[in-house]
Amino acid sequence: MLIVEHLHITRYTMALFPFFYDEHIWTKVFEEDGEIIVKKSPIEIMEQSCLYYGASLKGRREGTKHMIGISHKAPIAVEPANEIFFFPTISPNDPQCIWLSHLHIRHHEHIQLGKTRVIFSNGMDMTLCISHHSFVNQLHRTAQLRTKINERIEARERKMMYLLYLREKELS
Repeated sequence: MLIVEHLHITRYTMALFPFFYDEHIWTKVFEEDGEIIVKKSPIEIMEQSCLYYGASLKGRREGTKHMIGISHKAPIAVEPANEIFFFPTISPNDPQCIWLSHLHIRHHEHIQLGKTRVIFSNGMDMTLCISHHSFVNQLHRTAQLRTKINERIEARERKMMYLLYLREKELS
């Protein structure tokens, strides 16, 4: 398995799992085509990835709160243009927190009390220690954030098209 110092989340990143090694919190990153161990915690990878795409994790959290009113276990729009939206399974301050890509969740089901089975876009499946109710709530919050951002992008594009139309009409 590949071990690296740094990694930025991409649209091919499916999940970030904490990996405890020699009193350190590293991350097992699940990509569409394999796994990578990163010598950073999941929250550090989230922060570095947000910065890579031009915003801080704090700023992304504030954006989520402003757009959909969620501040507790908030979904994060790491890079909306590439549909990179992640959500935490528990409080991001908890070292056991797993981050999941909304784009890669294909199926989910209740397994037993406090456990949910998730099937990812590449067919990989995992059982997570999160109640199905909580998982579905996080999934819906993230969908709400994606929808709100996409609506704003589309509204901006419609406005630009209308302004171009008016300009062309004025010139003719």
